[in-house]
Amino acid sequence: MKTGTVTVVLLLVGATGAFADDMKMPINASQLEWASAPNFVPEGAQIAVLSGDPSKDGLYVIRLKMPAGYKIAAHNHPTTEMVTVISGDFHLGMGDKLDEEKSMLLTAGGYAEAPARMNHYAWASSPTIVQVHGQGPFAITYVNPADDPRSKPQASK
Repeated sequence: MKTGTVTVVLLLVGATGAFADDMKMPINASQLEWASAPNFVPEGAQIAVLSGDPSKDGLYVIRLKMPAGYKIAAHNHPTTEMVTVISGDFHLGMGDKLDEEKSMLLTAGGYAEAPARMNHYAWASSPTIVQVHGQGPFAITYVNPADDPRSKPQASK
């Protein structure tokens, strides 16, 4: 019995060392590097990649900073999307069209999960930061192709 316990403890200690080798350096919010969000969301948002590469296979964690009034039309993803509100007022709804009356307000600490291929939409009623994580590669399909920002000319920056 003692041999089994010692073996488990040694395995856990070894595994902890392996995890520590893979751990990225901790970072405070003030140290995040923000950039203009990619053109698959409307202009005006900023993005910070915390972990992984959303464009590649594997886990990723990003933050999206949105101004008050920012809206993302109804869309879906091929993988489950998990969202945690860091700050602000983030409204989320399920359906084929953005409907402010049918959305739910999430505040700091709020969490939502949109299963793969479930149509949903979002908007911010105050300056808002959300953290999104999931399995890459990240992809987005708008319910109404006319809502896709990639189909519209982008303003020069």
